Amino acid sequence: MGLNPDPARDLILLEHIEQNPDATQASLAAQVGVAVGTVNWHLKRLVAKGYVKVRHVERRKLRYIITPDGIALRANLTVDYIQSSFRLYRLVRERMEAALKQVREAGFDRIILMGDGDVADVCRLTCAEQGVEIVKDGHNPQLNINGLKIFIQWPDGSEGTRSGEMVSDSISHLEGDSQKK
Repeated sequence: MGLNPDPARDLILLEHIEQNPDATQASLAAQVGVAVGTVNWHLKRLVAKGYVKVRHVERRKLRYIITPDGIALRANLTVDYIQSSFRLYRLVRERMEAALKQVREAGFDRIILMGDGDVADVCRLTCAEQGVEIVKDGHNPQLNINGLKIFIQWPDGSEGTRSGEMVSDSISHLEGDSQKK
């Protein structure tokens, strides 16, 4: 089983190296949250492509230097990351707006929101913008956030949308698009 290039990990490594050229592979691994071998693989690949240079500072100590090509790569990866984040943000908002439309059409102006993390935060903002109150209990529809999906559970216990349409589906195609760049 081989490793695949991960643009997000490359971006994180390049940022950490730029901030601390004397960082060790162990410290980089701890900051990124991966094994030292994974960092080693990524660094070797970045060196082979000319994005990072390695200098021996002491007998067993290395210094990583980002090349001008590495700086350009970091800039491109940053732009790609921001664009992908905005696509995901817009997608979550669209799904939440569709769910809130269903809720309103069913005669409700309050919801119970179950979930946490960034997606749930975007959903909370969308509720505030749409004038839908989030309550903790009561006879209201419950919107369940699971990853990037939004599921409606109606007060009568049924699930799904009233019109039979899906509020959300997998966005793996979108995630795949952002990694192809």
